Amino acid sequence: MYTTSDFDFELPPELIASRPLEQRDASRMIVVRGRAQEDKHIRDFVDALRTGDVVVFNNSRVIPARFVADGKYEITLHTATSDGCWWGLCSKFKKIKPGRLLYLDDGTIVGVVAQNEQSGLKLKFITDDVFAVLDKVGKLPLPPYMKREEEIADRERYQTVYSMPMGSMAAPTAGLHFTPELLAEIEKRGAKIVNITLHVGAGTWMPVRTENLSEHKMHSEWGQITEEQAKVINAAKRVIAVGTTSLRLLESAAMYNTNPAEYKRVAPFSRSTRIFITPGYKFKAVDVLLTNFHLPKSTLFMLVSAFAGLTEMKKAYAHAIKEKYRFFSYGDCCLLYKKNPEKGGRRKRSRWRATPNALKKILSKKLGRKLLRKK
Repeated sequence: MYTTSDFDFELPPELIASRPLEQRDASRMIVVRGRAQEDKHIRDFVDALRTGDVVVFNNSRVIPARFVADGKYEITLHTATSDGCWWGLCSKFKKIKPGRLLYLDDGTIVGVVAQNEQSGLKLKFITDDVFAVLDKVGKLPLPPYMKREEEIADRERYQTVYSMPMGSMAAPTAGLHFTPELLAEIEKRGAKIVNITLHVGAGTWMPVRTENLSEHKMHSEWGQITEEQAKVINAAKRVIAVGTTSLRLLESAAMYNTNPAEYKRVAPFSRSTRIFITPGYKFKAVDVLLTNFHLPKSTLFMLVSAFAGLTEMKKAYAHAIKEKYRFFSYGDCCLLYKKNPEKGGRRKRSRWRATPNALKKILSKKLGRKLLRKK
């Protein structure tokens, strides 16, 4: 059984990309297919496509989810609830009791509905348009490893060019490499594009704090695959997921597929998921994965290790470190092919036949010279 420490590796801090490259499609890409690996470029992604492939993107848009309340409490929203509230993380959440009213810089009032250790504060915004308020008072919640605040350029570059529905507190970063021209080239190669939606929340990036993986609890994230999208995906010769969030939603839709006769890979899906993928998981929907490099001991590095093999991923990451690839959200990417499960079964009988002299040597070792002399 794997433990969290099995997914650890050393990463030089200077390889963490704190800012994007000047051009979206300037990133490098390492291709991992079994034990083979090759250095490529994101523009080479289209060369891996075949007619009949379906390339699946997550089109969720990042919201300016980080804001300050009462002038001193920094809160980061991560999950919307069905009753119109939001869960938000706050380092001082224990000091903010349910029933309290918080005030934002623009005068908006936020009521504290509940609190818990895992999710933080449950908040009710006293407004008709939460997103309009966040546009005024919020900042994009850049990952802490960037060690900087939001800059003007991040409002564009920390979003994919195809993002639409608002709701994520982190970008589906594998999609950041794509330009309108690269998207058009995908369809020119005979592949189809499907944009599904998973609002990225704490489930994607929260660290694993236990050695025993079974004790880690994933936060829920809401996702949707429509009936029409499911039909296109199920007709695919291969499904290529752009990003781990796309993969997690596809595999969730496969997990809840109760009618495989009608839905070959995925069923329509509109609900929350807590899927946690580790080595040993059997992938049902995805054949190829494009993804960025992930943090040590993270649920996402566990996911890619389940998909392409832990040994293979550690080898690929070691190569990427040696070649000074750029890591994490604004970094380079990997094109991973699903590792085929090892086949079991009986071993084939050898066709080797012993010559008389060879047979004598074998018998002499087993039975001794005395037995041979008697015969």
